[in-house]
Amino acid sequence: MPVHDLHLLLPFALPSAADAATALHGLESAALDRLLARATLEERVIGEDFQRTRPHERWIARRFGAVTPADQRYSDDAPLAPFMLLADGGTPGDALWACIEPVHVRIAHDHLVLIDPDTLGVHTEEARKLLEIARPVIEDLGVTLQAPTPLRWYVSGEPLGALAGASPLRATGRNIEIWLPHEARTGERSRAWMKLQNEVQMAWFEHPLNLERESRGLPAINSIWLHGQGAMRPVQSPFARVMSAAAATRGLALAAGVKPSLPPESLAALAQDDAQGTTLVELDPFSAPFIEQDWARWNASLKALEAAWFAPALDALTNGALSRLSLTLCGDTGSVTLSVTRSDLRKFWRRLVAALFIE
Repeated sequence: MPVHDLHLLLPFALPSAADAATALHGLESAALDRLLARATLEERVIGEDFQRTRPHERWIARRFGAVTPADQRYSDDAPLAPFMLLADGGTPGDALWACIEPVHVRIAHDHLVLIDPDTLGVHTEEARKLLEIARPVIEDLGVTLQAPTPLRWYVSGEPLGALAGASPLRATGRNIEIWLPHEARTGERSRAWMKLQNEVQMAWFEHPLNLERESRGLPAINSIWLHGQGAMRPVQSPFARVMSAAAATRGLALAAGVKPSLPPESLAALAQDDAQGTTLVELDPFSAPFIEQDWARWNASLKALEAAWFAPALDALTNGALSRLSLTLCGDTGSVTLSVTRSDLRKFWRRLVAALFIE
């Protein structure tokens, strides 16, 4: 097997202590269990409940040097928008960019709740129509707009200032009040952003497109969400190959001079290509079930990874085809990174505490 050093990044692979018993109930994962039992703990990051970015976003930004440990000592933001813009085919240059996504905000009893954007089923043509309506509103604010893809738009300009916004998945399912963009320097709510958001909401209100969506039982696209603001900075890739569907990861790779590709369905498919150095594969079957607390589907996803990745990786380590396997398992606020080698498999006395699966 040509891949000698493999690193798997697994967002939302760590259930909380409260959910672990349900998430792992009935799970048979002999290969993963053995890998975890023999692994060495390389890093454990304990996050906080109100950080505005997800652990895997902060991890990937840190590994490529888009943020430094000193940066994250004072801010939990991961300035990923310019790298996402690069991955989507735009031109970030040296400007400060933020990503805007069309979303649905649901009215609860006494607050507003953000719905996971990936579950909205927005078609490309719908997104284009929404952008046509929103574009003049956005540009009237005096900001530059790039929209290389229908579902992710990017804005830059002095009127927006330096905004700190929350990742959509950080705010999904929660009261959005504390997650709305604010001025990074002062902590105050951004008047410019509130004005822009309100005007876009009014422009989309009762639009025929949304009325048609609601007739099909789909949520209306009734607001916009801003996140990831930052400027490009020089980055370096610690990985020879990067395989991911995430725009942020792909953009960081491109900025570091590594051409990314989509992850294969299994380790066997990955083994068809020669590679020198470490290969990073980001696998994300867990996000939707984790956010929705659908632990049966989360459990099924882990079983699928056991067959496609963990069991083949254990075999490859055992026969020497794979020299090292690293796993970065992320949860709602924290992450752990583990590594295991062929020689580690023979250390039968080593047992990694099961609590690594629990934040």
